[in-house]
Amino acid sequence: MRIMGLDVGDRTIGVAISDALKITAQGKETIMRQSIKQDIDRLVELIVEYEVTKVVSGLPMNMNGTLGPQGEKTQEFVKKLEKKLKYSDRIKTEIEIVFWDERLTTLGAERMLIEADVSRKKRKTVIDKVAAQLILQGYLDSLK
Repeated sequence: MRIMGLDVGDRTIGVAISDALKITAQGKETIMRQSIKQDIDRLVELIVEYEVTKVVSGLPMNMNGTLGPQGEKTQEFVKKLEKKLKYSDRIKTEIEIVFWDERLTTLGAERMLIEADVSRKKRKTVIDKVAAQLILQGYLDSLK
Protein backbone atom coordinates (compact mmCIF):
# COMPACT_ATOMS: atom_id res chain seq x y z
CA MET A 1 0.00 0.00 0.00
CA ARG A 2 1.36 3.36 -1.04
CA ILE A 3 0.77 7.08 -0.55
CA MET A 4 0.22 9.48 -3.44
CA GLY A 5 1.40 13.10 -3.37
CA LEU A 6 -0.24 15.79 -5.49
CA ASP A 7 0.78 19.29 -6.55
CA VAL A 8 -2.48 20.65 -7.99
CA GLY A 9 -2.12 23.64 -10.29
CA ASP A 10 -4.30 25.41 -12.83
CA ARG A 11 -2.56 23.85 -15.85
CA THR A 12 -0.96 20.71 -14.44
CA ILE A 13 -1.08 18.22 -11.59
CA GLY A 14 2.22 16.83 -10.37
CA VAL A 15 1.98 13.25 -9.08
CA ALA A 16 4.38 11.37 -6.82
CA ILE A 17 4.05 7.90 -5.27
CA SER A 18 5.75 6.50 -2.18
CA ASP A 19 7.61 3.23 -2.12
CA ALA A 20 5.81 0.30 -0.46
CA LEU A 21 7.62 0.93 2.84
CA LYS A 22 6.53 4.60 2.79
CA ILE A 23 10.09 5.85 3.14
CA THR A 24 10.78 7.61 -0.16
CA ALA A 25 8.74 9.52 -2.72
CA GLN A 26 9.24 9.21 -6.47
CA GLY A 27 7.84 11.65 -9.00
CA LYS A 28 5.62 9.69 -11.39
CA GLU A 29 4.05 12.07 -13.88
CA THR A 30 2.73 15.48 -14.69
CA ILE A 31 -0.91 15.44 -15.74
CA MET A 32 -1.76 18.17 -18.22
CA ARG A 33 -5.12 19.50 -17.01
CA GLN A 34 -7.94 18.90 -19.52
CA SER A 35 -11.18 18.74 -17.55
CA ILE A 36 -12.08 17.93 -13.96
CA LYS A 37 -13.50 14.57 -15.06
CA GLN A 38 -10.46 13.57 -17.13
CA ASP A 39 -8.02 14.80 -14.47
CA ILE A 40 -9.76 12.85 -11.71
CA ASP A 41 -10.18 9.76 -13.90
CA ARG A 42 -6.41 9.71 -14.47
CA LEU A 43 -5.76 10.04 -10.74
CA VAL A 44 -8.16 7.15 -10.06
CA GLU A 45 -6.24 5.02 -12.60
CA LEU A 46 -2.98 5.78 -10.78
CA ILE A 47 -4.55 5.10 -7.36
CA VAL A 48 -5.72 1.68 -8.57
CA GLU A 49 -2.44 0.89 -10.36
CA TYR A 50 -0.23 1.71 -7.37
CA GLU A 51 -2.66 0.46 -4.69
CA VAL A 52 -2.74 3.86 -3.01
CA THR A 53 -4.37 4.05 0.43
CA LYS A 54 -3.76 7.75 1.17
CA VAL A 55 -3.48 10.93 -0.89
CA VAL A 56 -1.45 13.91 0.31
CA SER A 57 -2.36 17.08 -1.53
CA GLY A 58 -0.15 20.12 -1.29
CA LEU A 59 -2.11 23.11 0.01
CA PRO A 60 -0.83 26.47 -1.23
CA MET A 61 -0.81 28.90 1.67
CA ASN A 62 0.15 32.56 1.87
CA MET A 63 3.38 33.25 3.73
CA ASN A 64 1.33 34.53 6.71
CA GLY A 65 -0.42 31.14 6.97
CA THR A 66 -3.74 32.18 5.46
CA LEU A 67 -5.46 30.41 2.60
CA GLY A 68 -5.46 32.29 -0.69
CA PRO A 69 -7.39 31.81 -3.95
CA GLN A 70 -5.11 29.01 -5.19
CA GLY A 71 -5.54 27.16 -1.89
CA GLU A 72 -9.31 27.42 -2.23
CA LYS A 73 -9.14 26.04 -5.79
CA THR A 74 -7.04 23.14 -4.54
CA GLN A 75 -9.55 22.38 -1.78
CA GLU A 76 -12.42 22.41 -4.31
CA PHE A 77 -10.55 20.01 -6.60
CA VAL A 78 -9.74 17.66 -3.72
CA LYS A 79 -13.39 17.62 -2.63
CA LYS A 80 -14.36 16.46 -6.13
CA LEU A 81 -11.61 13.81 -6.08
CA GLU A 82 -12.78 12.64 -2.65
CA LYS A 83 -16.36 12.30 -3.89
CA LYS A 84 -15.24 10.32 -6.95
CA LEU A 85 -13.15 7.99 -4.79
CA LYS A 86 -16.04 7.43 -2.39
CA TYR A 87 -18.42 6.34 -5.14
CA SER A 88 -16.01 4.65 -7.56
CA ASP A 89 -16.54 0.92 -8.05
CA ARG A 90 -12.80 0.63 -8.86
CA ILE A 91 -11.77 1.67 -5.34
CA LYS A 92 -12.15 -1.16 -2.85
CA THR A 93 -11.06 0.62 0.36
CA GLU A 94 -11.58 4.08 1.76
CA ILE A 95 -8.84 6.48 0.64
CA GLU A 96 -7.81 9.06 3.22
CA ILE A 97 -6.97 12.50 1.84
CA VAL A 98 -4.85 14.94 3.81
CA PHE A 99 -3.46 18.38 3.05
CA TRP A 100 0.19 19.32 3.45
CA ASP A 101 1.48 22.90 3.58
CA GLU A 102 3.35 23.37 0.31
CA ARG A 103 4.78 26.84 0.87
CA LEU A 104 8.03 27.24 -1.07
CA THR A 105 7.81 23.70 -2.51
CA THR A 106 7.84 24.84 -6.14
CA LEU A 107 10.70 27.21 -5.36
CA GLY A 108 12.60 24.31 -3.77
CA ALA A 109 11.91 22.11 -6.78
CA GLU A 110 13.12 24.85 -9.14
CA ARG A 111 16.31 25.33 -7.13
CA MET A 112 16.95 21.58 -7.06
CA LEU A 113 16.53 21.30 -10.83
CA ILE A 114 18.79 24.29 -11.47
CA GLU A 115 21.49 22.78 -9.24
CA ALA A 116 21.16 19.56 -11.25
CA ASP A 117 21.79 21.66 -14.38
CA VAL A 118 18.42 20.79 -15.93
CA SER A 119 17.62 23.05 -18.89
CA ARG A 120 14.85 25.61 -18.53
CA LYS A 121 12.76 23.82 -21.16
CA LYS A 122 13.09 20.47 -19.37
CA ARG A 123 12.42 22.10 -15.95
CA LYS A 124 9.03 23.29 -17.17
CA THR A 125 8.00 19.73 -17.99
CA VAL A 126 9.06 18.15 -14.67
CA ILE A 127 8.78 20.87 -12.03
CA ASP A 128 5.26 19.91 -10.89
CA LYS A 129 6.22 16.25 -10.60
CA VAL A 130 9.26 17.23 -8.51
CA ALA A 131 7.12 19.56 -6.37
CA ALA A 132 4.71 16.65 -5.73
CA GLN A 133 7.69 14.52 -4.78
CA LEU A 134 8.88 17.17 -2.28
CA ILE A 135 5.37 17.49 -0.81
CA LEU A 136 5.08 13.74 -0.36
CA GLN A 137 8.63 13.37 0.99
CA GLY A 138 7.93 16.07 3.57
CA TYR A 139 4.84 14.19 4.66
CA LEU A 140 6.66 10.84 4.78
CA ASP A 141 9.48 12.37 6.84
CA SER A 142 6.92 13.70 9.33
CA LEU A 143 5.69 10.15 9.95
CA LYS A 144 9.07 9.04 11.33
